[in-house]
Amino acid sequence: MPALPLDELQLTEKDPRTGKLRTLPALHPEIKADRSFVLYRPPPVVRDPALVEEFLERAKFIADDLNWLLALPHDKFWCQVIFDETLQKCLDSYLCYAPRKFDALLDCHPEVNEMQKCLHRSVFLTFLRMSTHKESKDHFITPSVFGEIIYNNFLFDIPKILDLCVLFGKGNGLLLQKMIENIFTWQPSYFSDLDETLPTVLQVFNNILHKCGLQCEGASAEPQKLEERVNVTPGNMPLQELKDIVLYLCDTCTTLWAFLDVFPLACQTFQKHEFCYRLASFYELAIPELESAIKKRHYEDNSVFADLWRRISHSRKKMIEAFHVLINQVCLQPILESSCENIQPFIEEFLQIFTSVLQERRFLRDYDELFPVEDDVSLLQQASSTLDETRTAYILQAVESAWEGVDRKKAQVVKDPTPPATSNGASAIAESTAEDVEELGAAYASEDECAGAAAAPIAKVSGVELDSLISQVKDLLPDLGEGFILACLEEYSYNAEQVINNILEDKLVPYLDKLDRTMQRQLKPDPTPLVTSRHNVFQNDEFDVFSRDSVDVSRIQKGKRREKDTTRSLLNDKRLVAEQKERYSQYSVIVEEIPVQPGEAQLYKEDYEDEYDDTYDGNQVGANDADSDDELISRRPFTIPQVLRPKGQEEGQEEEEEDDEEEEEEAEKERTKDHFVQDPAVLRERAEARRLAYLARKGHKHDSSAVVGNVKGHGQNRETVQERRKKEANKSMRANHNRRVMADRKRNKGMIPS
Repeated sequence: MPALPLDELQLTEKDPRTGKLRTLPALHPEIKADRSFVLYRPPPVVRDPALVEEFLERAKFIADDLNWLLALPHDKFWCQVIFDETLQKCLDSYLCYAPRKFDALLDCHPEVNEMQKCLHRSVFLTFLRMSTHKESKDHFITPSVFGEIIYNNFLFDIPKILDLCVLFGKGNGLLLQKMIENIFTWQPSYFSDLDETLPTVLQVFNNILHKCGLQCEGASAEPQKLEERVNVTPGNMPLQELKDIVLYLCDTCTTLWAFLDVFPLACQTFQKHEFCYRLASFYELAIPELESAIKKRHYEDNSVFADLWRRISHSRKKMIEAFHVLINQVCLQPILESSCENIQPFIEEFLQIFTSVLQERRFLRDYDELFPVEDDVSLLQQASSTLDETRTAYILQAVESAWEGVDRKKAQVVKDPTPPATSNGASAIAESTAEDVEELGAAYASEDECAGAAAAPIAKVSGVELDSLISQVKDLLPDLGEGFILACLEEYSYNAEQVINNILEDKLVPYLDKLDRTMQRQLKPDPTPLVTSRHNVFQNDEFDVFSRDSVDVSRIQKGKRREKDTTRSLLNDKRLVAEQKERYSQYSVIVEEIPVQPGEAQLYKEDYEDEYDDTYDGNQVGANDADSDDELISRRPFTIPQVLRPKGQEEGQEEEEEDDEEEEEEAEKERTKDHFVQDPAVLRERAEARRLAYLARKGHKHDSSAVVGNVKGHGQNRETVQERRKKEANKSMRANHNRRVMADRKRNKGMIPS
């Protein structure tokens, strides 16, 4: 008989109160054992015997309880997991407070380290069993019901999964990946939860920028109150606040990278929120500011500086690696696995992502140092023959421009092989803390520029640039001599950050350790004389005493040269006048004075020699015009308004004015009247011709002669009816055509004030 799944299994047992047999489902609260799990507390910071004893006792309780839980049968284990709230609180407390490998290294007691490793293993095995729906062919849960159980009872959620990745990802990558894939496979609602969680993750970046006084791309544009505007920068904020920000950033970046590295299927959900662009923008804004603040701050204890520098370097590396995981899973991996017909959308996604981050020069330079963009573009060129060469060339050119003014170094990226997981899943859980420290220290040693050793030799630095590098190291480590600093710079390719990091870590090469750290710098004499090595714009000219033995001293003038010419001599100088006369004489423009004989002098004196032009004096312009009033000042006769006229004079005066106007009009007509009587028919034809010409100039082509039509009673044709209808419809357009005349008449009568 096949075994039933746990969710369908029924158990028959005796009721302890009544003593009768009863049937209960296998997953029932009454089956849960009464056991209280204590909360986890982190190891003590100092070696206080009381604190150590307290931690060991608490940790032993938790480890014993978890070992008891793991030894339970399948049905009782799931009843305890589902219905015991103290168990869930205990596991949550461990995920929250368990020390991460990037936390401050504690000098713990050996028993504390041993107990911590034992507890670490038990917690991982508990979560591993909780994520397994089938332990054997007889002990299993229906997959769909399993998904509902872990989701509805909050056995797993997105924050827990992130903590699991960062705590147990090292050495347990394969087990953890299978475990998380099992959770997301049987409960797809976790993808929706992840999609809703990502805005909160992005808000973390915005909060860090806000604390640093920086402005992010996606921040809201809400107005800020004046009293809230405080100029806080990483350089002037308190040291404790700076340490909190760096630790917060390190924890966030490491957790995100660990999750993406363990569960790459989440990359598509991340990219829906433009995570690559937001990550690069945050990197460009925050990392340089935080690095500058850490370098320039004065520390009483150099270990604080070393710890901050390790954390910010670790954060940089994890952000770049997270970006690479996204690029690899969203774009490159599908191209390698797909056919030629399906790779075009992935290529377009790759080009769009890198086009959006080209403005982030620092991020682009650091990413290209660890993961060369040229290699990815080369992969695209091999995979597709229709690749847009213009866009790829533009991206590569932007990457090259990001390296301008910076020594280009290529990192030798070697990915450590993941050690195989043992059958009990505790291969890396039992690793020593010393191995964690060693690996983390090795990563930090190469993280100051997000790279390892330089692949190409660096040009020798000298002069002002070398002095600047020496002063940069001496500002942070003033007890070192310039000679010792120079030797370190020469060893580490003139990389000041790497020199500082290795000195603080005591990781200098052996021959540097043997040198005197107060050794002063010995200036080497320049074998080239200063005179022969000089270069300027006056070199080798006629006055260069360093390149010639004899110089014409007479051509040397000291001070301002004084001219001997006076004002009178300048006025008497007629050379320019003579030159002009000679020039114009060739065109016969200038005529020399005619010599006059003694007897002809009187004749020339009687000539009229003024220069007045009387050519048009004979024309009397305007003399014969009739005198008339100026039209600009002439006005109509003044009229008293009717309201102000005395009684009895309104009508009479108005009639008199009208009579005067009529008499003036008749007199004007008499003056202009032509007494020759022409043929009326000819006059009508001329008037009609003028009217038609006027209408033609106005663009009016309508002939309204059809409106007249035939004699009444004889019927009208269709054209006449249409024209009459148009006239009836449009006659209002030409109504009141004498409006201006009537307005003038009202004004003359005094009805409208002028």
